[in-house]
Amino acid sequence: MTERGSVRLRLDRLGREIAKFGAVGAVGTLVNFAVFNLVRHVTDLHVVRASVVATVVAIAFNYVGFRYFTYKDRDKSGRTKELTLFLLFSAVGLVIENGVLYAATYWFGWDGRLEANFFKFLGMGIATLFRFWSYRTWVFKALPARETTVAHAESFLEETDEKPVVRRS
Repeated sequence: MTERGSVRLRLDRLGREIAKFGAVGAVGTLVNFAVFNLVRHVTDLHVVRASVVATVVAIAFNYVGFRYFTYKDRDKSGRTKELTLFLLFSAVGLVIENGVLYAATYWFGWDGRLEANFFKFLGMGIATLFRFWSYRTWVFKALPARETTVAHAESFLEETDEKPVVRRS
């Protein structure tokens, strides 16, 4: 394979990874906002506490989506370490996300419903950049090239094993 073809292949893989990450993240964002606004509507929790609850629920949802959709082909050994790192980086993302909301609410007094949702969204955007980098770099590590090829071949064999063989006489 040429160097140009190799670069194109890597960019194509990165594009698919970003699209999958974005799909899980988009649904996670909806979960986060739905829980955030529901908690604010039915409880007396302060805005940042309601946001933390919503972020924790979204983190749980996102782990499942990332592990079984976005990064399903990545290294699956060491799930305890993977989950620990995921929770650690998610906690940093939680602080970033809710730190923006905290600053807007308590430092600047922007605490209306629309403002809270806007600054929550802004914090989520900043935290998402951090999460994408940290998850792909530290949590869901890529398999070495040889292992990726073997894993792809094994998944292909598993798919063919599931399909019934139809014989015609």
